[in-house]
Amino acid sequence: MDIFSEEYARQLDAKDPLKGFRDHFVLEDNNLVYLDGNSLGVLPRNTATYMEQVVKEEWGRGLIRSWNTGWYERPQKIAAQIALLIGAHADEVIVTDSTSVNLFKLAYTALKLQQGRKGIVSDSLNFPSDIYLLQGLAEIFGNQHDIRLAQSHDGITVSHEEIENQLGNDTALLTLSHVVFKSAFMYNMKDITSLSHQKGAMVLWDLSHSVGAVPIDLNDAHVDLAVGCTYKYLNGGPGSPAFLYVRKDLQEKLKSPIWGWFGQNNPFDFNLQYQPAPGIERFMAGTPPMLSLSMLEPSLNIFLDAGMDRLRNKSVQQANYFIQLFQHHLAPLGFSMGSPIKEDQRGSHISLRHPEGYRICQALIEPQKDSPVVIPDFRQPDNIRLGITPLYTRYHDLFRAVIKMKTIVDQHWYTAFSIKREKVT
Repeated sequence: MDIFSEEYARQLDAKDPLKGFRDHFVLEDNNLVYLDGNSLGVLPRNTATYMEQVVKEEWGRGLIRSWNTGWYERPQKIAAQIALLIGAHADEVIVTDSTSVNLFKLAYTALKLQQGRKGIVSDSLNFPSDIYLLQGLAEIFGNQHDIRLAQSHDGITVSHEEIENQLGNDTALLTLSHVVFKSAFMYNMKDITSLSHQKGAMVLWDLSHSVGAVPIDLNDAHVDLAVGCTYKYLNGGPGSPAFLYVRKDLQEKLKSPIWGWFGQNNPFDFNLQYQPAPGIERFMAGTPPMLSLSMLEPSLNIFLDAGMDRLRNKSVQQANYFIQLFQHHLAPLGFSMGSPIKEDQRGSHISLRHPEGYRICQALIEPQKDSPVVIPDFRQPDNIRLGITPLYTRYHDLFRAVIKMKTIVDQHWYTAFSIKREKVT
């Protein structure tokens, strides 16, 4: 059978051992191909029912009493589920605040512990918000630190050697995204962490584009610190609270810079002198956002049922299939690959590059007769990002997306769209 045919894509879906998990998500429009789960995950079908219970029963009837019948422990309960996805112990993870706030807290406390060391290392492909936070921290510490960015030779990857060149005996902290947001380049976490430790530097990983997408083992890699997002692959809903990880042996050595009452030892004693809580809870701050926190539970249960190894295996197979389609249909039309070809260097999204990338994205989203609505996203300067989320992405979805991109360029549909950028791309 022709591997580039629609029938072949349908056969791959029929043989997919994980195909039933798609039914757990609200994807009822057969004309929609959603490939942006790496930016905002799809709504799990059970979330609305569960949240009705949380709102009507726990909040509506339980009122303030619900803090003593489950709410107070919920950040730890959900953190324990996330810990299973990232290779950590339950008491090394807490769900709290946003990714940015958590990164600030952990980077700050690492720099305090490493006082006297002046180097902060990241890379030029990191998410800009992470770099902004490092710049702000450098100012808070009196501009005593030197921020060094490892450079990419191809705009897609950063070499082991380049990271090694930036690390010095004065490096306090290395902080990187495990999977890079534009290109999906994935670092070898264990090797890079070991390299940093050899220089005496602490390591802080941003897992936002890898948690729920690739297997992670923080304990095996002896990672110091990590943060992550829950509204991308983990499907927690827009702005759902993030999580942070601190290795067990470091917890009592570190103190959060934000001294909030939920990070206080015995917060309901209302003591006016702050004393940090023991263990991971010292990194909490204000009252947990109980409704958005609760929305994580239905999705995490699905992940634990599916298993990260099986999800990763499907993700790799789907990405390799997509790359075959790209090479056959799109490479001749001026598209180029913006992600690593090697599967062990790539997360679960793929970037395609094209000079008209932004207008092609607009055309993909626009309804067209006999053509699906395809939702990817766009990243400067010319990246079309396509998220493969194996819990619900089908091989047929990837086929339809490629054929629509081919048609858009073949038929010059993109010329009907403005080059003016929307606020959210």
